[in-house]
Amino acid sequence: MSAPTFSVLTAVFDPVPEHLASCLASVDAQTFGHWEHIVVDDCSTDVAVGHVLDAHRDPRRRVVRRRENGGIVAASSDALSAATGEFVVLLDHDDVLEPVALERIVECLAATDDPGDVDLVYSDHDLLRADGRTASPVYKPDFSPERLRNHNYITHLVVVRRESLDAVGGFRAGLDGAQDHDVLLRVSERSGAVLHVPEILLHWRQSPASVSASTGNKPDAYAAGRRAVSEHLERVGLDAEVEPGPFDGVYRIRRRVSGRASVSVIIPTRGSRGRVWGRTRVFVHEAIASMLADPARSVDVDVVLVVDSGSDPVVVRGARELLGDALTVVDYAERFNFSRTINQGVAASSGEYVLLLNDDTELVAPGSVEEMVRLAQQADVGLVGAKLLYADGTLQHGGHVYNDTIDHALRGWPGDHPGPNRLLAVERECSGVTAAAAMLRRDVFDEVGGMSEELPVNYNDVDLSLRVRATGRRVVWTPHACWWHFEAQSFDHPIDASELVTIRRDWSQELSHDPYYNPNLAPGRTDWLERPGRSGAPPYTRLPDGRVVWA
Repeated sequence: MSAPTFSVLTAVFDPVPEHLASCLASVDAQTFGHWEHIVVDDCSTDVAVGHVLDAHRDPRRRVVRRRENGGIVAASSDALSAATGEFVVLLDHDDVLEPVALERIVECLAATDDPGDVDLVYSDHDLLRADGRTASPVYKPDFSPERLRNHNYITHLVVVRRESLDAVGGFRAGLDGAQDHDVLLRVSERSGAVLHVPEILLHWRQSPASVSASTGNKPDAYAAGRRAVSEHLERVGLDAEVEPGPFDGVYRIRRRVSGRASVSVIIPTRGSRGRVWGRTRVFVHEAIASMLADPARSVDVDVVLVVDSGSDPVVVRGARELLGDALTVVDYAERFNFSRTINQGVAASSGEYVLLLNDDTELVAPGSVEEMVRLAQQADVGLVGAKLLYADGTLQHGGHVYNDTIDHALRGWPGDHPGPNRLLAVERECSGVTAAAAMLRRDVFDEVGGMSEELPVNYNDVDLSLRVRATGRRVVWTPHACWWHFEAQSFDHPIDASELVTIRRDWSQELSHDPYYNPNLAPGRTDWLERPGRSGAPPYTRLPDGRVVWA
């Protein structure tokens, strides 16, 4: 490909002069030289700003001075009008580019099969503290459209094809403070590729007025973001309301269920009993009762109980008392094979959607079944996972991570923790989800051939997730559907080495590269711990028992 030209767009209004100087110098220092810098001074009141702009003259830099203050959207639109490059780079007036930032973008474009198909490129970033040190690296996933709807996880660095930005109408008036989020949503709606460079290419300065220093600095930005998300959902045909989320900049999307959905809950059971919270229970009865007692349930639910041969008859009698005609019983008299029990249960079901559910669960969040239907009804979503909590309130499941290991994201973290960069507070794509509580449309289950009976105990949900993704559909995890999971109390299955061999044989590439994790994060872990030395943090050593100690 021929070398592209980048138009770096910077709207300026009363930054700290030294911060502006650093920003301009970071553009001048780029190792890739095909750039122009369009700087729009939006009527800064500090005369020192003009002195800084005059001191950083370069034949490739053009300074446009507005006659009246118009705000970030107006100034950015003026910059875009003056730009001539193939790509535009969005750079705030106090942020700093890494010297190789544009070079890395060019390398990323060149590595694709069709660079001309790329609409958007973004990178990782960190924060530039008041003391001049960088901190808090944000290592992002590859493009995650569901997560982008929930919050602007991309923020910086953003590079957009000029033609694509023009095609969606440029920067839109009335969205000041959320103009970048709006651009990301609108450009991502196009058919072009969205690429991620997993490297810190921008340092987001924690200036006193920046959102990076305090989310309370720009409260109007979140109202504008809510509007941007709402209008995005309308454009892509999703019937939903957007509400403020639990954190600034996070949005709660409430989709509407299309029609009267029917859900068949598939529960394999051997009628196990256990003691939880000081009380002995028949697990499957509690699992069923908690769903029936859900005051927010509005979808039709029936249960297919796949019962191991030799189970106490009280198991089926109790389930029948709870469900009546909404219960189907499948007798299972073969050697234990979880995948086969699920396949037989689904074969006996009648629902449009199937919810795979372990018997040792209990509903936590009202409306959880509906929440999963709302995501699963989207044609490009193939599988939906839920948040699962251990009995002590810690997190058991926040989606799978495949990172030279196969495990649950952030397992053992506090159950109410938002996670790194809010990832546990939002609906998001992940590489896989556990079948302990997972929903998919019946037609998708049939299309991928159900669960692999070659994996009777472990990794069958990993295989299912990856086969769903292989169809081009997304796997989505939601924090808004939640169950207790009393794991290992009903049946403790040791890992069979042959199953590990099978899953790695079939999915070796997918298990070594998780697009929703990040190569800057430590291998063999699922807790977003960065590799040593990536951000200037002290080196660490991982002990044989998994604990980490810092040097």
